[in-house]
Amino acid sequence: MRYTKNDLNDQSILITGGAGFIGSNLAFYFQNNHPDAKVVILDSFRSGETLSNGNLKSFGHFKNLLGFNGEIISGDINDKDLLLNLKLNYKFDYIFHEAAISDTTALEQDLMVKTNVNAYKDLLDLAVAHNANMIYASSAATYGNAESPQRVGREAPNNVYGFSKLSMDNLSREYMKKTDIKIVGLRYFNVYGPHEYFKNTTASMVLQFGHQLLAGKNPRLFEGSDKILRDFIYIGDIIQANVKAMQPKDSGIYNVGTGKARSFQDIVDILQKELGTSLPCEYIPNPFVGSYQFHTEADIATTREALGYEPTFEMEDGIKAYVSEIKRIFEEEVK
Repeated sequence: MRYTKNDLNDQSILITGGAGFIGSNLAFYFQNNHPDAKVVILDSFRSGETLSNGNLKSFGHFKNLLGFNGEIISGDINDKDLLLNLKLNYKFDYIFHEAAISDTTALEQDLMVKTNVNAYKDLLDLAVAHNANMIYASSAATYGNAESPQRVGREAPNNVYGFSKLSMDNLSREYMKKTDIKIVGLRYFNVYGPHEYFKNTTASMVLQFGHQLLAGKNPRLFEGSDKILRDFIYIGDIIQANVKAMQPKDSGIYNVGTGKARSFQDIVDILQKELGTSLPCEYIPNPFVGSYQFHTEADIATTREALGYEPTFEMEDGIKAYVSEIKRIFEEEVK
């Protein structure tokens, strides 16, 4: 990583969505590596509130923060009074914005745009007021069915989530022109790793296949899964990209993937090896043909150049690093 343990002494960091998958991993990165930095987490946490598709509105969970000793604020980024309080009573040096309606199947276009786009503008204004660098979560969903490798500038979102993230990117570019703070958007590809379990059905297929195998169930894959390819990226490389984005060469929008496309069949085969199972796969028809990405692969050339980012986890390495946590979650939460 670019920082030594002393570089962030007395620096203040806000992480929105800090009880979620990526936000909580960021929180522990700073706690473990920069204990003298002040980390403040803002998260709406989960309630019983659901979207029209039946999925939870918020995936934030206290268990993702067990062991975290920084400040935690329960609140919604749509709450302007809350953001005013943050503006007046805090002074942040860095803002990591991970909070969002992140369910790609959500149908509430109004809530999606309000939360992902309008509230982000308020957070950008907070960053400008504090002279804080902004690092935020964009998404590979901005590309829709654009051909591989996906490159910034070739966006074609096919759902409101992807549209909202592209709108965030467009807004960021406007702020880049008129402010001196650094603004970096990171387009995450298919992320997997610890702390994703509480995303429920939107957790990665690495976790879902792992739990199928541990339950003794045959893994169920779509027909032709050896030809359905994705850029799967382990959380360790996502954290690396975020940390390096704190002091980029240039503000901008950058892909964060491995630059390699791997298949769903690869996931199952690697998991079976790591878990010591040999259950036969069941292949089912793919009901999403026509509205399904069959190949994603991040072009990371500009990410390497601007951030000094270099992926370090092949899928085999990522799953090997993750498998003990997959087992722990299965024992404590699933069985």
